[in-house]
Amino acid sequence: MRIMRTGIMAILAFLVTAGLLAAVRFTDNGDGTVTDHGTGLVWQKCSRGQNILDCSGTATNATWQEALQYCRNLSLDGRSWRLPSVNELKSIVNYSKSGTKINTGYFPNTLSNYWSSSTAVENAVPAWYVHFFNGNVSISNKSSFYLVRCVTDGP
Repeated sequence: MRIMRTGIMAILAFLVTAGLLAAVRFTDNGDGTVTDHGTGLVWQKCSRGQNILDCSGTATNATWQEALQYCRNLSLDGRSWRLPSVNELKSIVNYSKSGTKINTGYFPNTLSNYWSSSTAVENAVPAWYVHFFNGNVSISNKSSFYLVRCVTDGP
């Protein structure tokens, strides 16, 4: 079953990349995860603190270190999770969309600022985060509190 799923996902990723199937960028896997066929990454559907299937409840903030640890410890779909890099997190931003810059059909109740694993190059104190309401990318002190969404390599 896993091999068949892998083959289907590879075909979909090719079609999305080739621009032949732009409408099928994401798949809700029904288990608290969302597959991005454009990048091959699998995302945590809901933010830290929310119900894993419908994203109800309150998303909870974390420091950067707490976000790293949360993703390492996440037990979802039998996978190993991590905090996404800033480029991975930017990959789910839809800059052509008006309003919130994330597909809320696949990532419901997404709020604004989400930590990335990427530390600022010029100074190890801040890390990058993505603001999903406007698509901006900024840095903040790692002791600040932002939201968390984890990622894993697919399929």
